[in-house]
Amino acid sequence: MSEQLGSNVVGRVESRVALRWRSWAAALTCAGVAMVLTSCSQSPAAPAGAALTTASPTATASASAATTPAATPGGSRAPVSTVTATIAVGSDHSRVAVDAASHTAYVTNNRDGTVSVIDTRTNTVTAKITAGSGPQGVAVDEASHTAYVTNTRDGTVSVIDTRTNTATATITVGISPVAVAVDAASHTAYVANYDSGAVYVIDTRTNAVTAFITTVGPKPEAVAVDAASHTAYVTDYDDGTGKYVGTVFVIDTRTNTVTATITVGKFPGAVAVDAASHTAYVTNGDVNGNDGMVSVIDTRTNTVTKTITVGNPSGVAVDGSAHTAYVTNGYINGTMSVIDTRTNTVTATITVGSGPNGVAVDPATGTVYVANNGDGTVSVISAR
Repeated sequence: MSEQLGSNVVGRVESRVALRWRSWAAALTCAGVAMVLTSCSQSPAAPAGAALTTASPTATASASAATTPAATPGGSRAPVSTVTATIAVGSDHSRVAVDAASHTAYVTNNRDGTVSVIDTRTNTVTAKITAGSGPQGVAVDEASHTAYVTNTRDGTVSVIDTRTNTATATITVGISPVAVAVDAASHTAYVANYDSGAVYVIDTRTNAVTAFITTVGPKPEAVAVDAASHTAYVTDYDDGTGKYVGTVFVIDTRTNTVTATITVGKFPGAVAVDAASHTAYVTNGDVNGNDGMVSVIDTRTNTVTKTITVGNPSGVAVDGSAHTAYVTNGYINGTMSVIDTRTNTVTATITVGSGPNGVAVDPATGTVYVANNGDGTVSVISAR
């Protein structure tokens, strides 16, 4: 595979990724790109430093209306969630991850190639970290004080030391890496490469690619890990047939093999796992508002047990201790659906910023962070 081919494919795919998040209100159709498998001879790049710039604190207090929560079977009502702050960050941002131990959130800014660092105690941006070209996915390994950022335009993963907020290494992966998940216990990161049709496996102790899994469909969009069951879940956004049959691939992380496939709704995007309840939540929807549901999967049987109608879903996060899932509706309307995971019903709809995409929960406080692609902000929601 020539460098010229790789460059052309990445350019086209990054255009799709950028348009998908940046022009969420327009009826855009994702352009198909032929699957290209990368060579197993690819090796991680040598560690490289990255510049650090500071940003002025830019948080403003905000309020947001939420619908009255629906009553639970016992007659009680879920707590009302409201937007308590709005934080201005970079441009065209995609995803957000929380490091609860250090009271920090990390937001990828796809257009300007940076990661915004937020102090979650003060809701201010304290730094910007230079990543690769087109940063999108982000995941944090709290134990090793490390964040991993996928760079869609140059096919790399930036490794960030969260104690110093500097990039310490760059790992070469496949074409258009769009998502990453970390299994801290096994010292492993999993990277979904949208246009390689593969998941790359990284040893986080050495920052080396140790395997890649190519049996995950032509367009792997997202990945989540259930460390307790040694399982990873990968969504395939486009099956390549033109019928957009939605599939989730189940991977045994001990052997790095696909052990099952689960049929879900069309255009499966984000996925989140609630290990305690043995449940995974998958968003199904596209920029035209098709489907608009969440598939609920029993991870013990790998079957869909329910579908939940939401808005136009793009991101999902689960707060297991609060029995709640949060789904951003970013394609058509700027809202977030709140789901009671005990009943799998929508209990509230919260107005957030424009074009909400990534969402993450601080497990210690229950605070929810929503990256709003349309207006360059992060909505902070107090949920407990």
